[in-house]
Amino acid sequence: MKDDYSRRQFINKTGLTLAGAGAAMALSGCSTQEVTNMTPKFKVSLAEWSIHRHLFGPNRTNFENDTIKRRAYREDLDRYLNGDLTNLDFAQTARREFDLDAVEYVNVFFFNQARDEKYLTEMKTRADGEGVKSLLIMCDAEGALGDPDPEERTMSIERHHKWVEAAAYLGCHSIRVNAQSTGTWDEQRELAAEGLVRLAEFADPFNINVIVENHGGISSNGKWLASVMETANHPRVGTLPDFGNFTISDTEVYDKYMGVEELMPYAKAVSVKSFNFDESGNEPDIDFDRLLKIVVDAGYSGYLGIEYEGDGLSEFEGIRKTIALLNRVMTDMP
Repeated sequence: MKDDYSRRQFINKTGLTLAGAGAAMALSGCSTQEVTNMTPKFKVSLAEWSIHRHLFGPNRTNFENDTIKRRAYREDLDRYLNGDLTNLDFAQTARREFDLDAVEYVNVFFFNQARDEKYLTEMKTRADGEGVKSLLIMCDAEGALGDPDPEERTMSIERHHKWVEAAAYLGCHSIRVNAQSTGTWDEQRELAAEGLVRLAEFADPFNINVIVENHGGISSNGKWLASVMETANHPRVGTLPDFGNFTISDTEVYDKYMGVEELMPYAKAVSVKSFNFDESGNEPDIDFDRLLKIVVDAGYSGYLGIEYEGDGLSEFEGIRKTIALLNRVMTDMP
């Protein structure tokens, strides 16, 4: 009852009706693309992690895999976010530096502001002022949605509620979550599916999707994550196939081409990951031509989210090279 009340209260307070939220999703989500020779001419968005060094500054840390650092991050956000850019600069950066009209936020860059209406309004105002759509929020550091402990699983689901509300307020179509769990293959599948469905049921009145990225561990096994989608079998639950995140462990890497193909039938967004570039401007370890063909063959026509994660170039240069490569591949496609 408390969740139902807070949900209605939030919708009323933000001026969202179910129809209005649906319209917002249509405006900010995966739009219909022009088609030439049956090949979609995709629009391109920018994932905020592409500029994480500019946001973290010198105190960049892999806090997601360190419980102590993660707790410290929650309690002292300013200690870690002291770069030359802030989350509020993101939409402007996407438009003015790269002429992109859509962005994908990462929750850790405004971790304490999920229910700060003034802050969210400023985010929305700045994005609207640049003509930039807010597509989704990538959510990390909120616990395992497939935790085998029922109480921990429920707490993780509930910690994601605020991001659903924030996504609706900003006009997004989805939040991206992680399908973390422990146990056997089958146990993790059932637990992750249950957590995703429960979160999707909360998100449904907000017209927000709950989408899962291949993001390390068993979630980077395309076959397993596809089986989670089949088990969940919920229209609000989908995937965000990432071109580069197929490392299961230090000793096991899943085939990225097979993985993307397995995940595309459930895709509500796509992450175009890049790390390095050769002298010809190609990603030597990721065959963009082959992967884009898989995306096209799956019938996907939404945004392609640029996510440069390399260390060899500046973040801005890496983003520009990724955009150039993506444009070249799309131009050359039959």
